Amino acid sequence: MTLRAQMVLAAFMIFAAFSQPAFSQEKWDLKKCVEYAWAQNISVQQTDIQARVAALSYHQLQTSQYPNINLTNATGTNFGRAVDPTSNLFVNNTLLFQQFNFNISGLIYNWGNTRNSIIGARYNSSAATKEVERVKNDIGLTVATTYLQVLLAKEQVKITEQQMRLTTSRLQDTRKRVDAGQLPELNALELEAQHARDSATYITAIMSAEQNLLTLKATLNLDAATPFDIIEPPVDKIPVENIADLNPESVYETALRTQPLQQANDLRLKALQYNLKAAKASLYPSISWFGGLGTNFANPNIKISDIKFNGYQTPTLLSPIVNTGAGIFPVLQPDLTIVQGKKNFNEMWTGWGTQLQDNFRQNIGLQISVPILNGGAARTNYKRIQYDIQNAEWVKKQSNQRLKNDIYLAYQSAVNALNRYRASQKTKTLSEKSFALAQKRYDAGLLQPIEYITIQNNLFRANIQTTADHFDFVFRMKVLEFYKGMGLRL
Repeated sequence: MTLRAQMVLAAFMIFAAFSQPAFSQEKWDLKKCVEYAWAQNISVQQTDIQARVAALSYHQLQTSQYPNINLTNATGTNFGRAVDPTSNLFVNNTLLFQQFNFNISGLIYNWGNTRNSIIGARYNSSAATKEVERVKNDIGLTVATTYLQVLLAKEQVKITEQQMRLTTSRLQDTRKRVDAGQLPELNALELEAQHARDSATYITAIMSAEQNLLTLKATLNLDAATPFDIIEPPVDKIPVENIADLNPESVYETALRTQPLQQANDLRLKALQYNLKAAKASLYPSISWFGGLGTNFANPNIKISDIKFNGYQTPTLLSPIVNTGAGIFPVLQPDLTIVQGKKNFNEMWTGWGTQLQDNFRQNIGLQISVPILNGGAARTNYKRIQYDIQNAEWVKKQSNQRLKNDIYLAYQSAVNALNRYRASQKTKTLSEKSFALAQKRYDAGLLQPIEYITIQNNLFRANIQTTADHFDFVFRMKVLEFYKGMGLRL
């Protein structure tokens, strides 16, 4: 493949890689990426809902300490044999009835059950909020890691592009000298082969950068087809704390106070301790008060429409008698026929106000509830919470131990990364000096092309390695800063 064909191919691949419509594309910094990930991540949303549910439980328990007030009304009809609520007698008529009841009750003393339950719910609500922060931190750290990988890939593109341009310039100069008969054709052929390798490396670097950008999109839950790019702060401008100020023991002590997971563990343990007090209180009697007002109305649908006089009944031995002084005479009882009818709807409400007033009643009193035997539920719950506390203490201890191990490992990784970065910087400096000397010797015709290419490749590898080691060191330091509670900043 000729030099011109290689350059055309390289240009085509670059155009294909960056053919996304970027003329109006806004570049995102790390802060915007993290905030977008928080808004779109399903785990964050689910944890946030759980925190809201915990807050609702806390609010509900707060309101439980206030009196219970209920107003009820029942209006209806009884059919068949039923008790007339106004007379307490059985009737076999259709009754229109209405009842009003107002009840109020409240707690006087329950050995702190309600108070401790409220405090426990408050700690649980705070722990749920800290859990949201923990999930956000995990997402933010993942985004920052991917963001740095994209930055590294883009830096490698720049290095490979510089390498390719350097080889192109050297090839063009060598080709002119070969055409002039000053150098053999072999020199140009070797540089053309090197240019082909550099072009392939450049295209691979571009594809790698695009792949890392797609990975960042996936981490953000961003549509892969959406035009997207990031701000590229120079790696040497990224603020990094002095590693001497990040002693692992001091970082660990700070992390115990600032990391959301550790805070959540402390809050859950406190919540269980207060729940235990509440469970113990449920084993003892409770005292409450109550009061109420009520009244009712009832009216049958039968009415007397007429009374017919049929004369007097014939006296019998059981008939009542009266002594008039002149003799004893039976009392004559009238023989009556009562004619009944159905009331209309308005007539069935007759006497409503009078009945409500006459049936008005009140009550007030105290209630003592003594738990004697409830299937062992209260005592079992008390014992279960004791075990939950022991488990929470072990969870806290294990979490703290893991945190300490992670911090010491992160610190050692940062130290190792710093040492590698310093070593690669030294290698890069020596490679630059070696290449500068090789360039002069090659221009003077004192160095073979293969030797020149080898020294140039050594510089290229040194540049790539230095950049990779620099980003690795920055990432390790960011992890330490994260554990120290300094957040994520680039």
